Amino acid sequence: MPLLAYIAGNLDEENVMTPIKIDHVAVVVDDLDAALNFWQNALGLPLGGTEHNEHEAVDIAFLPVGQSRMELLKPITEDSGIAKYLAKRGPGMHHLCLAVEAIEPALEQLAARGIEIIQPALRTREDGTRYAFVHPKSTGGVMVELYEVRK
Repeated sequence: MPLLAYIAGNLDEENVMTPIKIDHVAVVVDDLDAALNFWQNALGLPLGGTEHNEHEAVDIAFLPVGQSRMELLKPITEDSGIAKYLAKRGPGMHHLCLAVEAIEPALEQLAARGIEIIQPALRTREDGTRYAFVHPKSTGGVMVELYEVRK
């Protein structure tokens, strides 16, 4: 079946997940200061904020770009998932994050369609944002994060 016919046949009224926007593109770095030098000084992006996330064992820098952000991730331990990713693949793009209105129905819809979620339990950031990751095996090779828009 041609891809467009497949897509058209699989978009229906039961599609509860409509991404609102690209929330961020995440890049793993081994040196946050060097990375910020490029993104801020070479490209002129402002620093929107930083976060020390113990749960994910990363330091994060957020740089707004229009309605989205760049997210720079630096591991703070040698055994975290991001540290293992960095050791295996080196610095580079880690994931694409899509904002959705309601994450639970979105995850239920994906599971019903056989899409693999990494760690099915929802994660929650300090600011209350709930999120989950879709496994790259289900997406054609790109890790996708879903963020629930905070109301």
